This record gives sequence, structure tokens and C-alpha cells, in this order.
Amino acid sequence: MSLHYEIAPPLVAEGPARPERSRGPLIVLLHGRGSNERDLLGLRPFLPPEATVVCPRAPHAGDRWGYGPGWAWYRFLGNRTPDVESFEESQALLEEFLRDLPALLPDPVGPLVLGGFSQGGVMSLAYALRGGSSASKGERVHVPHIVNLSGFLPEIPTVDLARARLENVRFFWGHGALDRQIPMEWAEVGRALLRDVAADLEAIDYEAGHTIPREELTDLTRWLPTGEDP
Repeated sequence: MSLHYEIAPPLVAEGPARPERSRGPLIVLLHGRGSNERDLLGLRPFLPPEATVVCPRAPHAGDRWGYGPGWAWYRFLGNRTPDVESFEESQALLEEFLRDLPALLPDPVGPLVLGGFSQGGVMSLAYALRGGSSASKGERVHVPHIVNLSGFLPEIPTVDLARARLENVRFFWGHGALDRQIPMEWAEVGRALLRDVAADLEAIDYEAGHTIPREELTDLTRWLPTGEDP
């Protein structure tokens, strides 16, 4: 695999609660700056029990940019702008990870969801909005459900809303109105740009800072796709 990762399998076995013909969603969660692949595993109890949750680790050591002992998806330059080199490297590795992942799972899964918190949310948005181009060799993985928790829409050349393929793609964007790290103004800008291209967007604000409140998890669980027939 291109990225180290942790897997949290479904909390229910096949049976009356999880029929054999119904497959829970595969939820890939990307952690924030200076964290690691185990961080968002803490959300597992609040997500649908039939879901498979996979949490990869970002490829860049955070301490090289002063982000602490954890990991980072890119170097942040300020004002919604990532460093192009580190950002594109992570996007390419993420695409490779998504392409290889199904073959490594012990059981079949349902709809694919890609999301994350802070930097992880930025990466998820960008993956869906890369102008339909592939970051690496091979067929690009289509992700129909994108989750951004307290991230922003990055200003980077490969994120091209005019060329992005948004058919059959849904977006969930939750943000804290009191967020001082990624201000609400950045969320408003990104949401407006998505609405300008008629994206299927559900945007909800919370009386919270740079965190994931319980109310947001409740809304996210409602929004997530249900299982699908094989």
C-alpha cells in the first residue's frame, strides 16, 4: 500500500441487523495536521455500525514544518494556499491508496465515502475537484460521497471547479462558527464556489471551534449513504 493505515471493521455481523445482500459503506477518513491514522478511529462508535472505516496516515512528517510529532498531508502556506509539491504528492498517494484498498479488505463493501477533518477535509474536497484528471497512472477512483469537517477549499491549480466532474457526487460540509484556525469566512467562500457549479452540497454550521461536535456526527450519520446490494 502507498500509505500506512488502520481498519475498523463493521460492528455488526451478517444476520438480521446486517443482511448478507446489504453492504455497509466504506468510509475513508483523513486526519488533520500533526495527527496520525488512529485519531479519527475515535469516531467509530458514532458512525453506522455496518460501515467499514479506514484511516490512512499522511505521508509527510509534521515536525519538518513545525507541526509537532504527527503527520501532515501538505505544508500550509497561509490564506487557503497549500504548497504545491507536498500537496500533489499526497493527492497522488491518496489516489493510489483508494485504487488498491478494495482488494485488501476482508469483505465486500458498499458505497465509498472520502472525508476528513481540517487538512483531511481539504484533501477530500480537492480529490473530488481535480478537474477530472488523474494524479497517477491508472483509472481514477470515483468517490460519490465527500465529507469535509472544518476544512477549506484550497487555492491550487489542480483544483478546477470549471472542469470537475460533479455528476453523482454529494458533499457534506460541517464547520464551527467559532473556528479560529480555519475561519468561518473560508468556509463561506468555498461553499459559495461549490454552489456556483451546482454541486450537491449540504452545509451545516455549529457553535463550536476547530473540533467535531457530537451534533455534527449526528448530522453526518444521517447524511451518509446506506448499504447497497452487491
